[in-house]
Amino acid sequence: MRLPTAKPASPATRALEVVPPSGPTAWLTTFTAGAMTFLCVFALALSLASGRLATRWSEALAKTATIRLSAPEEQVQIQTDAILTALASTPGIKSYRLIEDAETKQLLEPWFGPDLPVEALPIPRLIEVVEADPPYDAEGLKQRLTAEAPGAVLDDHTRWRRPLAEAAQRIRLLGVLSIALIGAAMAAMITLAARAALATNAEVIRVLRLVGAKDSYIARAFVRRFTLRALTGAAIGAAAGLVGVAALPAADAAGGFLTGLGFTGAGWLWPLALPPLAAIVAFLATRRAAFQKLRELT
Repeated sequence: MRLPTAKPASPATRALEVVPPSGPTAWLTTFTAGAMTFLCVFALALSLASGRLATRWSEALAKTATIRLSAPEEQVQIQTDAILTALASTPGIKSYRLIEDAETKQLLEPWFGPDLPVEALPIPRLIEVVEADPPYDAEGLKQRLTAEAPGAVLDDHTRWRRPLAEAAQRIRLLGVLSIALIGAAMAAMITLAARAALATNAEVIRVLRLVGAKDSYIARAFVRRFTLRALTGAAIGAAAGLVGVAALPAADAAGGFLTGLGFTGAGWLWPLALPPLAAIVAFLATRRAAFQKLRELT
């Protein structure tokens, strides 16, 4: 009766056996990849959320305008009526409304308190204008208001939308730079870990060379081991990052800065690309470090 023979190990498996499966370099590589990927998830979430927030605010401001009326007390009502008449006959305006003193007081209350004497202060009268599709001619309306209500100023919120667009662009750029720096830091840490592992196993490498092993075989063993460690750590870090992002408060109606910082829709798929990217970074960093160190050990 013939006993079953063990299946010979594949070249990849034999190559992995060259690198010790445990030790400081093992947990250092896994921890570094996990921590850096965790930070990448939050940098990505912040970058995407800031863009959504700026877009939402910009779109909301783009559809509205405000007319501020500052005039002598005896002229306020006369000019207000003139403004409302002009708005009623201007094409491209969907709706308009006069903001009452009580609402103005409510808007100012968070800054000046509930006892603000609105009637005793020279606060301009406000009229909210919502544009239709197609929109109204802003320049034409400004000229008409100048002629019929000299104290009126049309604010189409352009000075608010431009800074929002610029801020969104810069935050996206900062997000990309943060991810690039995190990737560079991970590559540096994995390079140090790979060089330390190669230096620790210098005697093993010399023996392998004596029995005919080529440097490409030895380097492949280290590259494969460190790439798998980085992939494992990055997968854990991405999962932890997704859990952390999911635990953040959802976006509220006010669109606050500290809410709605998570992913939406297909955005949840972006973090899934981070573990393969971490593995690629680890592969390139370890391969470069391995061949450099092997040349030093010659």
